[in-house]
Amino acid sequence: MVEILHTCLNVADAETSIQFYEQFGFEESWGFEDGDTRHRYVADDDGVEIQFADTEGDETFEDGTAWDHLAIGVDDVDATFERADHHGVVKEPGDQPAAGARTAFIEDPDGHVVELIEPLE
Repeated sequence: MVEILHTCLNVADAETSIQFYEQFGFEESWGFEDGDTRHRYVADDDGVEIQFADTEGDETFEDGTAWDHLAIGVDDVDATFERADHHGVVKEPGDQPAAGARTAFIEDPDGHVVELIEPLE
């Protein structure tokens, strides 16, 4: 059996990141400190976690070639897109018939791209 346990994002401020992801139903679950880095986690109802690594003095991050986006399933892409306190629009909501989904792409407080996905009926 293989399962994804969590995704770790380097962030400038964990509290700001937690507030952003709470908009999508995640709740803070736990955390710990490791030297100058605070690790805080949020989880959804199914236990999927996002880890935020907040290192003292790190405010900006280089875009990595291996990281593209984090996908979050939502009930209504358009409503979520309109109400989310996002920090940039990458792609407006639109249907993706080949994927059977309606999607939108926004940025979180640190510029990580978040895809919002709603299944097409």
